[in-house]
Amino acid sequence: MFEKFVFSQKQIDKYYQSALRDFNIAKKSDVPEISFRFSYDSLLKLAITMCAAHSLRVKSKQGHHIELIYKLSELLGDKEIEIIGNEMRSKRNWDLYDGGVLISEKDSKEYVGWIKSTFEKVDELIYKEKNPQKKLI
Repeated sequence: MFEKFVFSQKQIDKYYQSALRDFNIAKKSDVPEISFRFSYDSLLKLAITMCAAHSLRVKSKQGHHIELIYKLSELLGDKEIEIIGNEMRSKRNWDLYDGGVLISEKDSKEYVGWIKSTFEKVDELIYKEKNPQKKLI
């Protein structure tokens, strides 16, 4: 599902900024479904960022979202990422393929908070180790 590939720091930063853009949309939205969807997208983009920082490129195949979530969990050493990430993936799939699922305001706020803590872990590993002054989120 992954192949070795060396990414430039500029490419890694571009992936990160894309994840951050989606997270900011999620954080600012008053519509729970929009907040949820952009939270999930930012999680996947964070996973892509972490993979790129570890010279891994995901191949777009069936099940690659599952693999991205698992790899992010593994790289950050946090099993909760796999559990909550797959819960989000399932809800997104039910919403997309099974006629919809309601996301409560409470749930969407919890997901946003959880994604924020995941961003902080990624910041710590990718950016703060290289430049202690730099913190993007």
